[in-house]
Amino acid sequence: MPVSYTKRKVRRLSRKVRNWSTVAKLTLQGNKMPNSTRLKNTKNPILVIYGFGATRRTMLILERRLQQEGYVTFSMNLGGFIGTFNTVSIEESAKYIDKKVEQLYKKNKIKGKLYIVGHSKGGLIGAYYIKYLNGARRAKTFITLGTPYNGSLWSYLTFIPPVSMICKSLKQLKPESKFLNRLNNTPFPKHIKVFSIYSKGDNACHFPTSVLKEAPHVKNVEVFGMSHSELLIKKSVFYAIRHGLKDEMPESWIEASRKSYQDWKKKNQP
Repeated sequence: MPVSYTKRKVRRLSRKVRNWSTVAKLTLQGNKMPNSTRLKNTKNPILVIYGFGATRRTMLILERRLQQEGYVTFSMNLGGFIGTFNTVSIEESAKYIDKKVEQLYKKNKIKGKLYIVGHSKGGLIGAYYIKYLNGARRAKTFITLGTPYNGSLWSYLTFIPPVSMICKSLKQLKPESKFLNRLNNTPFPKHIKVFSIYSKGDNACHFPTSVLKEAPHVKNVEVFGMSHSELLIKKSVFYAIRHGLKDEMPESWIEASRKSYQDWKKKNQP
């Protein structure tokens, strides 16, 4: 094996470990966020929803980039294990978000529609909010990052009794679970733009679990070589998010993602 190839592999691995470490450190800082949100009379704010085992701080780098672009962002403490790590059921979290969004719209006289960006399980919470609660009325654009629409292999940890007791939502993420079947069989409202951003390099949300059934308002966008945590901090992913928020996602990206998925299906399905 050439030395140059080995060096490249080592550099890539080191970079991924460093990126994972950055996100892990943010996550362990918990749910207290800098008081920088200005929702009063704002227009089209962005609700950011973090995933399973994460905290509000997990999304901090992404939120700051969005704020630098002029967007107003906000998130919520979704509780969970030791009141922190988003382990409660998806329905419970979505209902909590629904209640809080309505309160915030009224209290702050928020104008216009809501943008939603969800990472991992946060995308499923957002999907439930949109499909079954007031999200259908409030939302304009919905963007998910590494969301396991079709289940996660990590859900099989619920066969360990303590895990099942503590992590109530994990069993909902089993492939073909009753919850996911119902969620996926309910279409997104046609007036909401939906973008599922994913990577084949995501080891927590294995390809093709993030691939949605396409429709004129529902598109998939593949980014390359990203781990689950890197979806939150890589600039190339942020650029895709920004395109989605502006409804300017390049058609070439969507077509390339579609072709990549179709090629995978030809190779891996009978």
